[in-house]
Amino acid sequence: MTIGILKEIEGENRVAMLPEGVAALVKLKTEVLVESGAGARSFASDKEYEEAGAKIASRTNVINDSDVLIQIQPPSRNDIDAFRSEQVILSVLNPYFNAPLVKLLADKNITAFSMDIVPRTTRAQAMDILSSMATVAGYKAVLTAANTLPKFFPMFMTAAGTIKPANMLILGAGVAGLQSIATARKLGAVVYVFDVRAAVKEEVMGLGGKFVEVEGAIDDKSAGGYAVEQTEEFKARQAKAIHDQAVKSDVIICTAQIPGKRAPLLIRKETVESMRPGSVIIDLAASTGGNCELTKDNDIVVHNDIKIIGNSQLPTDMPTDASRMFGKNIINFLKLIITKDGTLNLNWEDDLVKGTAVAHNHQIVNERVKLSIQS
Repeated sequence: MTIGILKEIEGENRVAMLPEGVAALVKLKTEVLVESGAGARSFASDKEYEEAGAKIASRTNVINDSDVLIQIQPPSRNDIDAFRSEQVILSVLNPYFNAPLVKLLADKNITAFSMDIVPRTTRAQAMDILSSMATVAGYKAVLTAANTLPKFFPMFMTAAGTIKPANMLILGAGVAGLQSIATARKLGAVVYVFDVRAAVKEEVMGLGGKFVEVEGAIDDKSAGGYAVEQTEEFKARQAKAIHDQAVKSDVIICTAQIPGKRAPLLIRKETVESMRPGSVIIDLAASTGGNCELTKDNDIVVHNDIKIIGNSQLPTDMPTDASRMFGKNIINFLKLIITKDGTLNLNWEDDLVKGTAVAHNHQIVNERVKLSIQS
């Protein structure tokens, strides 16, 4: 079996597999083709890939000669036209919001696995790219805020007097939120955290954060650790609690998302207008609408001297380690579909294989993706 690693689009600095990952694939008795220059923006040369056991080829040859294709960003229409029927692709397809792409892949009879919908189970943790990339995003979000905020994060005792520490509010205590807490506390900020899931309170406090509690939240254990839709009564209490804390904050980091739906709107325009001038909002949920009403995806909005940075792609700003983590997740998934002799075996009885697939045999095969397309 031949695995092909494609170069990412301009603006995406990561690569789906570093040379160290290629070496692991070669040990699985597979052949590996790497598009020339694929790792350049992650500081991995073609020579390093060759030394790891890969062959360097053009994009056309990688697509034509591979049984399985791997890339981070979704394939373009031109690439899909070039794919062969029954070829397998692993990518981050964002299928709940990308119905036309999923349909194109199904129509072309491509077997497509969307790595951003790997089932949230204990067994799947080693291949959970969302958690890996959220770790990078949470870390980079705090550093971005520190570089943007016109004041210090920590408290200083100086000859000029005492510098008060920055106040930070983090919305959502998933992987990105927890990493943000850890990084912000290391930098000396005072961190407040809001999450509808009471179960994360202990983790928040363990990292040194202060948990903003609002009673009456629905906490659905079947949601795989994600937040779920809340009642209107709770949303009203939530809005007031968040507003009251936000207006006292120097930095807000937004990470709250609901799978398959628009990100919950938590920071209203009037809240932004009540914040102190010079404050910063980093919205990691920008690609699904954002937690802040004024967020624009891939853009920086300045409103009343408040800077709102909408960026769901912060991992691309740390390409080496982000690529390393992504590649390890991919290898762990590939081990489910590669036999001991290096051939492809799609075991549809495996819940992880079945749950990650979005298209196969001319059909859209993921039920949740079907529902999102129909709605």
